[in-house]
Amino acid sequence: MRQCLYCQHESPGDAADCPQCGMPLPVDQALAKQRRLRRFTWYCALLAVFCGVMMVWLPR
Repeated sequence: MRQCLYCQHESPGDAADCPQCGMPLPVDQALAKQRRLRRFTWYCALLAVFCGVMMVWLPR
């Protein structure tokens, strides 16, 4: 059960919006953490590729 941040109403876990006030319910913390970790991993991988390309491309 998730609690609405606006009206403090307890809502079922599968609902996207609060049935009482209609405001969006907060995102599950585990899902948000997993999404941030995946985004950080992609950022680091792209940064490493960029640095590797610049080391080869730029004259010494």
